[in-house]
Amino acid sequence: MTILVSACLLGCPCRYDGKSKPNDGVLALMEHHTLIPVCPEQMGGLATPRPPAERKGDGVFTENDTDVTTQYRRGAEEALRLARLYGCTCAILKERSPSCGSGQIYDGSFSRTLIDGDGVTAALLKQNGIAVYGESEVAELWK
Repeated sequence: MTILVSACLLGCPCRYDGKSKPNDGVLALMEHHTLIPVCPEQMGGLATPRPPAERKGDGVFTENDTDVTTQYRRGAEEALRLARLYGCTCAILKERSPSCGSGQIYDGSFSRTLIDGDGVTAALLKQNGIAVYGESEVAELWK
């Protein structure tokens, strides 16, 4: 299976803080699957490091209220393009991210409060029939 994966989960230092979040469960998938790394924020034109951002309604804003929605949407479109190009039927994305979060994201107050919802990329992938998992759900792919 070919799986779209948040690049930070594979050890690429592309998160907003310039760090990575390698995940052993995700890395173990390389033994049996082809993993396609993506960082929608970078693909949308944002720098690394960059100010933290959270979703507020349909938009994405930094802590100082800069609107970065356009970059997040552009990155989501690029991630979808790659998923289609490589025939990915599922994705493993970084949980709680304003781009990649699936099921729960931060509420836009920068208080670390979680709400139900999806990041921009996760939502677009789901709308296009691609199953989205967070890194804590990797075991689901082994079933």
